[in-house]
Amino acid sequence: MRLLWICIYASIISSVTSSLTFHGHKVIQVQLETEEHVKLIKRMDKEFQFDFWHPDSSSRIAPKMNVDLHIHANHTDNILQRLKLNNIQFEILFHDLQTGIEAQLDNRRFHKSKKHSYMKYNDWETIAKWMSTMAAKHSDLVSQLKIGETYEGRPMYVLRVGQSSPAGPAIFMDCGIHAREWISPAFCQWFVRELVSGYSKDEETKKLLTNLNFYILPVLNVDGYVHTWTKDRMWRKSRSPTPDCNCFGADLNRNFNISWCDIGASDEPCSEIYCGESAQSEIEALNVANFILSNLKSIKSYISIHAYAQMILYPYSYTYDLAPNTKELDEISKGAASKLYSLYKTEYVYGPSASTIYPTSGSSDDWAYSQGIQYSFTLELRDTGDYGFLLPEKQIKATCKETTAAIIYIANYVLSHST
Repeated sequence: MRLLWICIYASIISSVTSSLTFHGHKVIQVQLETEEHVKLIKRMDKEFQFDFWHPDSSSRIAPKMNVDLHIHANHTDNILQRLKLNNIQFEILFHDLQTGIEAQLDNRRFHKSKKHSYMKYNDWETIAKWMSTMAAKHSDLVSQLKIGETYEGRPMYVLRVGQSSPAGPAIFMDCGIHAREWISPAFCQWFVRELVSGYSKDEETKKLLTNLNFYILPVLNVDGYVHTWTKDRMWRKSRSPTPDCNCFGADLNRNFNISWCDIGASDEPCSEIYCGESAQSEIEALNVANFILSNLKSIKSYISIHAYAQMILYPYSYTYDLAPNTKELDEISKGAASKLYSLYKTEYVYGPSASTIYPTSGSSDDWAYSQGIQYSFTLELRDTGDYGFLLPEKQIKATCKETTAAIIYIANYVLSHST
C-alpha cells in the first residue's frame, strides 16, 4: 500500500511540474571507430545516462558508427574531455539544445495565429480540431473513426480517406508513435490534405481514392505528444505508470506482440526502449492492433512514419532472417526511394530493418506483417543528424512533398497487386 501511494504521489508531482528547459545541454555526433570506443561510450552511458538520439540505445552502438547523443549541461565538460583524451572524434550538432528547440519553430508568420497550418508544427488540440473539420468539410471523402482512448483519456482518431467500400483494399498509416518526432504527425496531416485536394484535380489521386481506402492515424502516441508540448520536448515514450514509480511510459514500438521484449528492447522501466509490462500492455498499441485486426481482410499495407534517418525499412526487425517476399519489398522500396529523390535529391537508404538500421523486437511493422499484411514499411524521414528531432518548420513542406511521392508510389503498387 505504501508503494502504491508513493507511485500516486510521483504521478501527481509529474503532472504539475513546470516544463523542462535545456539551457547548456548539447547534442553531439560521436564517430566510433573501434570496439574500445564502443566500450567507453557504454561505460559513460551508465555514469551519465545519455539520451541516445541515434541509435536509440547504447545496446545498438557498434564500431564504424556515428552516434548522436544528447548530454546534460552539468556533464558536458567532463564528457567532451574524456572523448578528446581517448581520441574519439565528435561534432557538436547543438551547442545549446534549448536554442535549437526554440529555433525549430522558425515559420514565425504561421505562429501569429493559433489556427491549424500545414506549414508549422501543430499541438494536439489543434490537430484534433483539424481532424473534425476535415471530416465535416469533406464528408464525401473523409470520415473520422474513434479507435479508443489513450492512458490519460484522450481520444485516438483515425481518418478514413477514400470512396471505396469498407471491404475494398486499404492502407493503414500511423504517425507519431514516438512523441518527439514532430515531423511525423506533420506529414500525416499534409498527406490527408494532399489526398483531399488532389481528388478533384489529379487523375492519379482520384483513381487511388476511388479504389482504395487510407486509414490514417495522425498521432498514435497522443499523451506523449502532448507531453512534448507542455513538459518535455525530448519525451519519447507513452505516459502510463510503470513498476518504477520514478519512470513513466513504454516505447510503443517495442510493445507489439511479435518477439516481444527480445532483441533491441529493455525490461527496465526507465529505459527509452522499455517494452512495457507485457505484449500490447499499452492501451495505445492495443487500440491500433484491435483496429487493424477488425479490418484485416481489407488492409493490404501498413506504413509507420518515424524520424530520423532517411530510410525506407521493411521486415524483419526482430531477426536478420529475410522475409518471404523480401525481393518484392526491396523493389517497392527502391521505386519509392527513387520517387522521393526525384523532387529534392534527398537520398534514402532502404532494406530490411534489422540489417539496415538496427534490430528491434515488438515493432509495429513486424507485427502487421505477421498478421498477413505483406506490404509493411517504416519510413524514417529527414534528416541524418544535422537537426535530428528538431527539424525546422521551413523543411516541413519539402519533407512532406517528397514523402508523399514515395507513399503514392507504394499505394499504386498495393492497388495494382490487390485482389
